[in-house]
Amino acid sequence: MTDREPPRRRVPGPARPPRTGRPAPKPTPKGAAKRVARPVPKPGPKAAQQSRPAARRPRPAPSKPKPKAASRLRLGSPKPRLRMVSLGLTLVLMVFVVRLFQVQGVDASAYAAKASLNRYVSHSIAAERGGITDRGGVELAASVDAYDITADPTLFTKKATKVDDAPEQAAALLSPIIGVDAAELTKKLRTKNTRYVRLAPRQTPQVWKQIKDLRTTLNEKANAAGRAASVLSGVVADPSSKRVYPNGDLAAGVLGWVNADGKGGGGVEQQLDKELAGKAGKIRYAQSGGQQVPTAGSTEQPAVPGSDVELTIDRDIQWAAQNAIDEQVKESKADRGYVIVQDTKTGEVLAMANAPGFDPNDLADAKAEALGNAALQDAYEPGSTAKVMSMAAVLEEEAATPGTHVTVPNRLHRGDRLFQDDVDHPTWHLTLNGVLAKSSNIGTILATGQLGKTQPAANASLYSYLHRFGIGRESGLGFPGETSGILAPAAKWSTSQQYTIPFGQGFSINAMQAASVYSTIANDGVRVQPTLVRGTKGPDGRFRPAPKPKETRVVSKKTAKTVAQMLESVVDDEEGTGAKARIPGYRVAGKTGTANRVDPATGRYKGYTSSFAGFAPADKPRVTVYCAIQNATKGGYFGGQICGPIYKKVMEFALKTLQAPPTGNKPARLPVTFEP
Repeated sequence: MTDREPPRRRVPGPARPPRTGRPAPKPTPKGAAKRVARPVPKPGPKAAQQSRPAARRPRPAPSKPKPKAASRLRLGSPKPRLRMVSLGLTLVLMVFVVRLFQVQGVDASAYAAKASLNRYVSHSIAAERGGITDRGGVELAASVDAYDITADPTLFTKKATKVDDAPEQAAALLSPIIGVDAAELTKKLRTKNTRYVRLAPRQTPQVWKQIKDLRTTLNEKANAAGRAASVLSGVVADPSSKRVYPNGDLAAGVLGWVNADGKGGGGVEQQLDKELAGKAGKIRYAQSGGQQVPTAGSTEQPAVPGSDVELTIDRDIQWAAQNAIDEQVKESKADRGYVIVQDTKTGEVLAMANAPGFDPNDLADAKAEALGNAALQDAYEPGSTAKVMSMAAVLEEEAATPGTHVTVPNRLHRGDRLFQDDVDHPTWHLTLNGVLAKSSNIGTILATGQLGKTQPAANASLYSYLHRFGIGRESGLGFPGETSGILAPAAKWSTSQQYTIPFGQGFSINAMQAASVYSTIANDGVRVQPTLVRGTKGPDGRFRPAPKPKETRVVSKKTAKTVAQMLESVVDDEEGTGAKARIPGYRVAGKTGTANRVDPATGRYKGYTSSFAGFAPADKPRVTVYCAIQNATKGGYFGGQICGPIYKKVMEFALKTLQAPPTGNKPARLPVTFEP
């Protein structure tokens, strides 16, 4: 045990703060005697043990006094700082709340639209176009599976492909496959602000397979090179349909074609485009990398298929008519020609053929002048086939009878012209029937002069009959581009027109109008508006027949029967001009025509319009056939020579196809000439 140091003497000084947990010493009262510490003798070992207090601890030495400058620091209050931090956090939260409200509340639709624009793709679904058939249900125009080759321009950027000239490379690869110019494809693939462009419509499944295979190969190479996509990754295909015409150029002028936009570009395809086209649908789906995401869902509005159209055309009769006119136009080296076959009772058009024609499956090789339907779009002067209307007017007005004598001189002076017939002849002594049989221009002028007491009155009478026969107005087919011809009012006829119109010069018609005139005579004088459409069948499978055609009484039944007998003389009599149109076993009524032709290029007369019109059997008409050839330059050009044989060939085929037997009745054999 060591000796304990004596206690140190307390030196007065500043009070020391009490230790934690110990009470501070009480101050000495004022005036009280101060206690003085006494020296304690150093005890020995035993005494130290006895004198050491048991419970007291030694007092620490007093600390040195601190100067006034180093007085105790006081901590500031934390409340202002907390308030500042709270205010700052509140402002930040308010900014987030306001922005969140703007995004989700005020601008929600705009941001949703932007998101949809980038994620979702919307485009229309083409409706399947309705088919076109002949009267027996034989397919003339149909739609087959095809694909519209499309692309997403955003997938051809450098960012998407890691290639600087991705549009150019893709265009170079696609151009020879789809047949579209590479520059045009590049322009489409660089289109901004869109995710859908159509590169080529209605491509065959074989074309799309070729593109798919090429795209797969390029994608594999791109992945091997560490790229996510190739230059063809953005090329896709939408199911569509393609128009095909199974019979090639058969009835092309009637059918027309479908253009690159999928709309009718001519013919029935254009006329009934609304019914045939149907109603397009719409699809919207999520996409990624140009491909549809199956699990993301999609919305689709199905397309409504178009209606099927049934025409009045008979495919077999159409084929016979087209072959016949093709051969004659080539043989005669003519500009063009047309044949129309019509049912005399119903007005239905059984055939309407044009030569030269075109193949609607391959318009690239078609000649511009061959497109369309010349039988309805060409306006020309009919010539002598129009004399049947003049004769009908004379008979209906009872100005003459078939046996009325008409003395026909070699020349006839009227107005400012000297008229003649097609051939020089001595003075003919003809009946009115003979005037028609020998197709005398002079005889027709003399006969129609009896329609009125004055020439203006005769003109007005003839004009009224021509108009009722359908001349100078549309036929009623409503066909695109159809001409109504030209027939000036009688008061405006020139001096020469007063005498040329009776024999078919000075006014113009189309082939359908000419055929309708003969069908009117064959139908007992009642004109039935021509029709090309029998009806339509909608998506519901119901057949809706076309409206009943309008009927107009033109001349009496008696007049029509008499004119029919006179037309038989043209074909049957040895002096008639239509002997080449005879059909063994059948009574045939017909009329030849040869007219000066106005050249469309110069507007002057050049060449001839050769024609033949008629019906059979003459005493019980079933079919009307009209043929016309423009500007034959090889061989003959008279209507009886080059159109008579066509009439015979087509009429024989039509009568056989329709199973129309001959009546077996003997012809009337009206007189052609008389003895002066």
